[in-house]
Amino acid sequence: MTDQETTEKEATAEKPPGLLREHPAFRRFWISRAVSELGSAVTTVALPVLTYQQTHSAVLVSLVSAAATLPYVAFGLLAGALADRVDRRRLMVATDWLNALVLATIPLAHATHTLTTAHLLLAALTSASLTLFYEAAVYGLVPDIVGKHALARANSALYGVETLMRITGTAAAGTLIATLRPATTLAGDALSFAASALLVRAITRPAPHPAPPPRPSLRRSVTEGLRFLWHHRTLRLLTAVGTLQSFAGGAVIGQLVVFADRGLGLHDSDPRIGLLYTAWSAGGIGGSLLLPRLLRRFDAFRILLGVLPAGAALGVLVVLTRDWRPALPAITAWGCAYLVVLVNTMTYSQEVTPPHLQSRVNTTRRMLSSGLGVPLGALVASTVTVRAGIRAGMACAVVSLTLAALLVWTVRLRAAHLPTPPPP
Repeated sequence: MTDQETTEKEATAEKPPGLLREHPAFRRFWISRAVSELGSAVTTVALPVLTYQQTHSAVLVSLVSAAATLPYVAFGLLAGALADRVDRRRLMVATDWLNALVLATIPLAHATHTLTTAHLLLAALTSASLTLFYEAAVYGLVPDIVGKHALARANSALYGVETLMRITGTAAAGTLIATLRPATTLAGDALSFAASALLVRAITRPAPHPAPPPRPSLRRSVTEGLRFLWHHRTLRLLTAVGTLQSFAGGAVIGQLVVFADRGLGLHDSDPRIGLLYTAWSAGGIGGSLLLPRLLRRFDAFRILLGVLPAGAALGVLVVLTRDWRPALPAITAWGCAYLVVLVNTMTYSQEVTPPHLQSRVNTTRRMLSSGLGVPLGALVASTVTVRAGIRAGMACAVVSLTLAALLVWTVRLRAAHLPTPPPP
């Protein structure tokens, strides 16, 4: 990022108006994400519980949970290419309605005593796949709604409310499951998708961007997005950083229960374990509030130079902690640093990517992070834990963040500034 770009960004970011007040279209979208994420957070708990009640199989429960990441590997490139070829708002509305229908089949089948394990697995995979296509469209729609100058605030507002709803939903899930039964709670998520569809449909249609004619084949569309990502040196670097960051996140979340038990002395049924997850999510909310302020003073790359080493240092502090009380603020601060890096890299990618490539480029980046980094981090950390202990397993996250920090500092030391991004 050049000094001129930094000056322009600082000028446009001084005392920004509230996005939710100034942009009715963004306000509707923000509310739709809050409603939908609340329902999805409940489903994140209710669906595995229902699967276990039906099957009493730990393997099948794991498969249902893994369904959230599998579509990124299988359909990530296709989803990005499709979202760049069609009306993104219509695609989002269609996937919301289809998701509502898919989830509604579970309580209906349960009520008629026809629910099967295959039905649960297929519904979980289909719902996650539809969500992938929805999110692919979001990457291009948000810049169209708020403009690239307001992307940092928009992304921070979205990630912040989604994290808050995730905390609220998972906290309420236990009570809802006990009161209404798991299958019935899924009807609430179906309704949340229907509400989201209505809110997204009410968004004022953004002015369309002219696409380069003639429209290429789907295969060429995928190749075009990959080529842009590969040849843009900064985006290529940030994609590697994002994947290492997601690896760390997968290692932390995947081992947090085990760390609480073996590292902090909390029994696996101790309610204080929930506080550790809440601390991580609360840190994410703090990060969503902090990033726009950081971007008013520093460019995206300078933020990474400071936050990545800080995240690695906080990780060391967590790994060495043996008491849950000091672990809580350390995990909160770590979660804050994690969210800052996540939203910072996503915002920069949206700022420098041409409008007609937004979905392809950013879905590919998400495919590498969520589809590869998160599950790989969980797998490697759990394997290391089995062989060398829980602190060694948690240290995998620290190693990954350290590599990311070394990567950005190596680039900074080799060049005085980032390469100027190509014009959209």
